Amino acid sequence: MTHIPYEIIGEARPSRWLVTCDHATNTVPVEVGGGSLGIAPADMARHIAYDVGAAGLTRHLAERLEAPAILSNFSRLVIDPNRGEDDPTLLMRLYDGTIIPANRYADAAEVERRLAAYHRPYHAAYATLAARRPDTVICAVHSFTPRLNGRLPRPWQVGILHSHLDSRLALPLIARLAATGLCVGDNEPYLGHLDGDAIDRHALQPGRLNVLIEVRNDLIASEAGQIEWADRLAPILQASLADTGL
Repeated sequence: MTHIPYEIIGEARPSRWLVTCDHATNTVPVEVGGGSLGIAPADMARHIAYDVGAAGLTRHLAERLEAPAILSNFSRLVIDPNRGEDDPTLLMRLYDGTIIPANRYADAAEVERRLAAYHRPYHAAYATLAARRPDTVICAVHSFTPRLNGRLPRPWQVGILHSHLDSRLALPLIARLAATGLCVGDNEPYLGHLDGDAIDRHALQPGRLNVLIEVRNDLIASEAGQIEWADRLAPILQASLADTGL
């Protein structure tokens, strides 16, 4: 049976929002190392393999926005769908102190095989969903670990990532979230633009309104936390979109 590299939910929902989750699962297709990357189960449960809690938040948020959603169905360690095909971090051999044995000696042919089997089909489906109406607004959902190995704890509860090329939606969203008393990162804990990433490809290049939300993963590890954050984010996203007048 061929591995389906993405899941679409609510395809017929009417909203102009499209909610995406590039790092939804830690699934390793059986065609890759027999379904194992050769690292310990505890490492596969960490942020290095997927965005903990992001898939559940995506589902609940998309429901509240009456929006379709697309979620990846392969670990970022298999090949990272939030990287361009020429990005050096597309296939990670070492991540946050963990060596990835199944990737250590992966050659150009293996990278091409994974691109063709997982990365490109995900992006083709993403592009089709984004094009379903001319005024699509993309909301990408990610999560981040409270601290990386050897680094200081991260204070932010939520980070809003945005490119210098388009902050139309991100800036009112940051303001509204901060007004609720949350510790909000403006392009923290990561910078908001990477050439060839999913937002660049599906939002910036076609000129679509967009925002990327990073929630600290200890806050959304449980379904209760995912529901709480979906309830919080949905009305603020709608109000921030109205703020843009677009």
